Amino acid sequence: MGPDRAVLERAVAAGEREGGSVEFKERLTRDLHLADGRRESLAAQLRHRVLSGDGEATYVVGVTDDGGLAGLDPEAFAESMDVLSLLAEEADAHIEDAQTWGIGDADRRADADRRADVDGSGEAGRDEGTGIVGVAAVREGALIDDDHIVVGTAGHVDHGKSTLVGSLVTGRADDGDGSTRSFLDVQPHEVERGLSADLSYAVYGFDGGEPIRMDNPDRKTDRARVVEEADRLVSFVDTVGHEPWLRTTIRGLVGQKLDYGLLTVAADDGPTKTTREHLGVLLATELPTIVAITKADAASEERAIEVEHEVERLLRDVGRTPLRIERHGVDAAVEEVCETVVPVLRTSAVTTDGLDALDELFERLPKTGASEGPFSMYVDRSYQVTGVGAVASGTVRSGTVEAGDELLLGPMADGSFRAVEARSIEMHYHRVDRARAGRIVGIALKGVREADVERGMALLPREAEPTPVREFEAEVMVLNHPTRIDDGYEPVVHLETASEAAAFYPSGGRLLPGDAGEATIRFKFRPYLVEVGQKFVFREGQSKGVGTVTGVTPAE
Repeated sequence: MGPDRAVLERAVAAGEREGGSVEFKERLTRDLHLADGRRESLAAQLRHRVLSGDGEATYVVGVTDDGGLAGLDPEAFAESMDVLSLLAEEADAHIEDAQTWGIGDADRRADADRRADVDGSGEAGRDEGTGIVGVAAVREGALIDDDHIVVGTAGHVDHGKSTLVGSLVTGRADDGDGSTRSFLDVQPHEVERGLSADLSYAVYGFDGGEPIRMDNPDRKTDRARVVEEADRLVSFVDTVGHEPWLRTTIRGLVGQKLDYGLLTVAADDGPTKTTREHLGVLLATELPTIVAITKADAASEERAIEVEHEVERLLRDVGRTPLRIERHGVDAAVEEVCETVVPVLRTSAVTTDGLDALDELFERLPKTGASEGPFSMYVDRSYQVTGVGAVASGTVRSGTVEAGDELLLGPMADGSFRAVEARSIEMHYHRVDRARAGRIVGIALKGVREADVERGMALLPREAEPTPVREFEAEVMVLNHPTRIDDGYEPVVHLETASEAAAFYPSGGRLLPGDAGEATIRFKFRPYLVEVGQKFVFREGQSKGVGTVTGVTPAE
C-alpha cells in the first residue's frame, strides 16, 4: 500500500476511545444528523474530539463503529462530508484537509479477516461493490474571514511574469533561468518549453504584516496552510504572454473578479506590441494597475532608466499618470493608485530588489473588486473529482455562497437554468464552509454532470430569476482594425468568462478604427447571462476593441 493508504490504516488502527481525537462515522445525513437536538449533540462531540487532539481531530467517514471498512457510494459520501462540514462550523472548527480511497470487496474481506484475528469480530465479506472511505482532518478555529485581493498579471512573453510571482509566493530568489516560475506551470509542455500556455494560480499572505509564503507551491497542503494562517491573502491569476494565447490572457483579465493588474515590462527589452495590447485590456476593464519593470539585474543602469522613461511615455499616451515608487514611496502608491494613476517600480527576481516594496504594497492595498448583493459566479473551469463529482471553479463575483446552498447553473444551450446544490467549497485546496465576493474557489455541485458544466455559465441563488441573453446593445470603441466594421462582422467577444463568436451590427452601418458608437451584438451559437454595465473585449486577428453593455434582449 502506498503512503496515502497508510493514513487510513493509522486512523483505523488508532480507533475510537474515550478522550481520544479519532471519530468513526459510517454515514451522516442531513435529515437525521442535522435534526433538532442531534446537530447540537454531534457538534459537542466534535468539539470534544478537537480539544482532545490539542486542536485537531480525525474523522473517518465510511467505516463502522468498530472500524470496519464499509464504504459509501459517491452521493452518500458527499452528503456525509457536507454534514461534517456543517457540524464543524457549529463547533467553531473547520475541515482542513480530506483524503479518500476506493474500497472494494477484497478490501472488506481483508479487513474482516484482520478484525477477526484481533478480537473475533470479523464476518465473511459481503458482495457490496466499490465504495468510498475518507479521512478528514478537522481543526479548531472557525471559517477564515480574511482580507483578500486578487491580482492579474500581464505582459510580453519572457518578461518575467511567472518568475516574479513565483519569487513573491515562495520568498526565493530566482536562479536567473526561471526556477521560481516552474511552480506556476502545470502542463508538461509548459515546463519543457518554459512558456505558460494557460492561466495558473498562486497565493501568499500576511499575518500581522509578516509574509506567509509557500515552502513548496506544488503541494496542495502548503497552499491550504497559507490560506489558513494568513489574515490577509493575495491571490494571483497568472496569464499568458505569448501572442497566440492572447485569447487566454483576455479571459484571465476580463473573466476574473480582479482587484488589480500587474503589468511586467523587462528592463532588457522594454515595452512591446504585446505590452501595449495587454495594457489596453487592463485599462479597458478600468482595472487599477501596477507596472513592474522586471529583470533589472539583466540590464545596465542606463538601459533600465531608458525603459522606465519608455513606460512613463506609454502610460501618458493613454491618459494615465505614472507614479515612481522609488521616488514617491509605497505610501503614495497605496493612496494614489486608481484607474488613472499607475505606480511603477523596478524589480529583479534574481537579486530580489523591489520585492519588499511589492510585499508592502500588496499587504496594504484595499480591495476594489468585491460586489454587494446576491451571490453570483461565472464558471471559468470545470472538472471531475472522484467521490465528489462535478466541480465548477471561478471567482465569486458578488455576495456569499455556503456549502449546502441551492443554486441555479446556466444558461444551458437552450437557455434554461438547472437547479444544483453547492456540496462543498474549496479555496486554494483549503476546504471552507462559505466564500464571499473576490474569492477564487472551486464549488462541488450536486445535480449536474461535469460534462454539462461549461465555461461562461453562471451560478446564481435558486430564488433568482435570470434571463438568458442572446442579443445585447453596447457602446463600443474600435481600438484597431485594418478597414472598417460593417454589419455582420464576427469577432470573438470576451465577456466575464464567456468567449463566443458574435455578430456586430453598428448603429449607422459601420465603425472605423478609433470610432466609438452603439452596436447591436448577437452571440452566434448560444445565450449567456449578460447584464447592463458589464465590460467586454472583442477581437478577430489584429482587430481589437472594447465595449460596455447598455441593454439586453432576452433570448427567445
